Amino acid sequence: MRFGYFVPQGWRQDLTGIDPHRHWAVMRDLALYGDTHEAWESVWVYDHFHSVPEPNGEAVHEAWSLMNAFGAVTERVRLGQMCTCMAYRNPAYLAKVATTADIVSGGRVEMGIGAGWYEHEWRAYGYGFPRPGERLGMLDEGVQIFRQLWSTGTATLEGEHYQVDGAMLSPLPLQAGGPPLWIAGSGEKVTLKIAAKYGAYTNFGGDPETFEAKSAILAEHCATVGRDFDEITRSSNFNVVIAQSEKEIPALLDRYEAHYAKTVPSRAAGIREEFRTGPLVGTPEQIVSTLTTLRGLGLAYTICYFPMLAYDRSGLELFEREVIPALAG
Repeated sequence: MRFGYFVPQGWRQDLTGIDPHRHWAVMRDLALYGDTHEAWESVWVYDHFHSVPEPNGEAVHEAWSLMNAFGAVTERVRLGQMCTCMAYRNPAYLAKVATTADIVSGGRVEMGIGAGWYEHEWRAYGYGFPRPGERLGMLDEGVQIFRQLWSTGTATLEGEHYQVDGAMLSPLPLQAGGPPLWIAGSGEKVTLKIAAKYGAYTNFGGDPETFEAKSAILAEHCATVGRDFDEITRSSNFNVVIAQSEKEIPALLDRYEAHYAKTVPSRAAGIREEFRTGPLVGTPEQIVSTLTTLRGLGLAYTICYFPMLAYDRSGLELFEREVIPALAG
């Protein structure tokens, strides 16, 4: 199993209380941690503009700016977004943005891509909020544009949602064919079919029942489109609450709730419950057991979110020390 983690960028209230002058140093140093600790294959950010669980004006740093910044200061670790919203940037432009980041980083960019869901920021930024079928159509057409540009340096598409006519890209990405595509989302009829056609990776629900069910549907789509199911690496994201003993977990959850209560007091208890009931909550042994079960169902890549990482690396370090060695390889 391979492992990555999210660098806090503010989207989940995870830079609260840190002076903006220090934001870059915090994010940079956490990216550098992943770069120098080889247990971690990748570091990740979210592609969002407004915070969750509600848009309250807390800091949120832009994903692709961070891709280039991280690419310039790191040397080894791979760099991803989970996931870029296709409609937030014209896909031909986005292909160029990702190419520049790939070159800056020496060929280490992963391309997480999805249809988008956060209605508030869609409308606030003037993108409207198309119905799901339209957003998924934009995802499909945008990926087609990526693939043309990254493989040939030109793209032409007269689509329902996007039209490009001889768009040019030079130089090509350092990675042959462009950054690997992570098709994120679990929509059974369309998203997983797009993943079957184009994805090097998928990213969907991490509890065993959901993961097994979505994997079966992905396999069906692969058979339909003539794709080898085993070519696609399946990944999941997890909130991680980890401690040496079970009796320490409630105190960690209390800390998280108190942190969120500073900025989203009406939602803090619900966030605590979301963390408490996640698949990766408990001791290292318990988390290894859960991930072992998921590995048996085909999970090959785990991406971790540590809620208080900007303030405390102990959970990250414990996971690295006692979970990854039991599952790596």
